[in-house]
Amino acid sequence: MGRKVPLNEIFLMSLKTLKANKLRSSLTMLGIIIGNASVITLLGVGKGAQKLASNQLSNLGANVLFVVPGNNNTRRRGVAFPRNLTLRDAIAIEQQVPTIEKVAPQISSSEVIQYESKSFSSTVLGVTPDFLQVRSFDIAKGRFISEKDNNGAKNVAIIGHELNQDLFNNINSLGKNLRIKDQSFQVIGVMEPKGAVFGSNQDKNIYIPLTTMVNRITGKDPTYGVSLSFISIQAKDARAINAAKFQITNLLRQRHNIIKDDDFAVRSQKDALSIVSAITGGLTLMLAAIGGISLFVGGIGIMNIMLVSVSERTEEIGLRKAIGAREADIMLQFLTEALVLAVIGGILGAFIGLGSVNGIALLTSLPANIELKVIMFTVSLSGSIGLIFGVLPAKRASKLDPIVALRSL
Repeated sequence: MGRKVPLNEIFLMSLKTLKANKLRSSLTMLGIIIGNASVITLLGVGKGAQKLASNQLSNLGANVLFVVPGNNNTRRRGVAFPRNLTLRDAIAIEQQVPTIEKVAPQISSSEVIQYESKSFSSTVLGVTPDFLQVRSFDIAKGRFISEKDNNGAKNVAIIGHELNQDLFNNINSLGKNLRIKDQSFQVIGVMEPKGAVFGSNQDKNIYIPLTTMVNRITGKDPTYGVSLSFISIQAKDARAINAAKFQITNLLRQRHNIIKDDDFAVRSQKDALSIVSAITGGLTLMLAAIGGISLFVGGIGIMNIMLVSVSERTEEIGLRKAIGAREADIMLQFLTEALVLAVIGGILGAFIGLGSVNGIALLTSLPANIELKVIMFTVSLSGSIGLIFGVLPAKRASKLDPIVALRSL
């Protein structure tokens, strides 16, 4: 019975063997490197998408509810939203729902904005003075719409930070006149930068009084009167959101004489975040699965190369067995070689993946990031794959008959 070979001796022999076949070892590790880098990069992108969505939702305002015309079936069918959400609904909510703080009705329309020889397509929002508080916007220069502006349907406008740069090249725009739909509007304020929400850049919007929007831009609906795009509502606090949602739903159902399906929807930030988290979470899992396939293919590459190595090293195996090496020692050496290849490949892949994630974060607006525990998990997974796919070659090597192996010398 042969002596038991120490683990450190097996490890050193494995390193020596791998070092003697540098090209083969490098090519074997390549699959693991690519697979590990893919997993880390794709997980980083997926997590970054979740973080970006959360950041954008936080820009909507604190403790905010949104009432929009149409229901989920309307949206799934892709038909035009009904125009039955009105200014009277917004006033009723403000007067009759006790759990809310402020109500900000809104009308949106895509229009061409002109200043001298420049023209840009922009979203024009007809809003009330409460919009600033409800949606947590800030003014950088000048002032926002006042009650006097709204009651008198004044032709005044507040422009977004980027639109101000596009139209006026950072020159003081206060007091300047621009045109919207052949109507002249005086700029009275510029918004602080706010960022984008779901692809819509809020810094390129323009804000005018709601009454001016109705009288000069959109007009009234012949059936419903002043139809709104949606209503933003600020609850008294976070604990009041569910109660406010329930009360608003009941009030609008009564006002719209609804018996069956609602013709409106009440949404909170939490609802939107749940939907977005489900979508981005599914996307992240799909991306991780794609990277996992690459890692699996890398494991198959290790098994194939190790099988070739067993065939080429028949004489070495036979000689070692002849001088007392046990089957367990032979098997352990080949498993160690597979493990070393997988772990080194996993570590190199982790560095490449981490570099890719940081590169994406620097070159794009996506806040891609990856946690240390994810990197440790993927490297551990690489090692596990090396062990799993190294079992068959190691077993085959350990079962070689030394007499048969020595005949080939």
